[in-house]
Amino acid sequence: MNIELIDALQWPAMVVTVVSAWFVGSQRPRRRMFAFWGFIASNALWVIWGLHADAYALILLECVLLGMNARGFRKNLLGHRAS
Repeated sequence: MNIELIDALQWPAMVVTVVSAWFVGSQRPRRRMFAFWGFIASNALWVIWGLHADAYALILLECVLLGMNARGFRKNLLGHRAS
């Protein structure tokens, strides 16, 4: 992959994270699901960028956040189906 492209990956990762943070506070389950999908995508983008930048603390943080986002996704999915 092109080095400049990987360097630029931090910007879409940041945008996806901010947009997801906006939607996760929604009262609507569909918007919260969109937020968790976005957070999971941003976790992947940050890990890719972190590998390139040798940012191992960021990679570890994103892996922990991925677990938390997967938990939120699952809880929202189960709550969404129950209603």
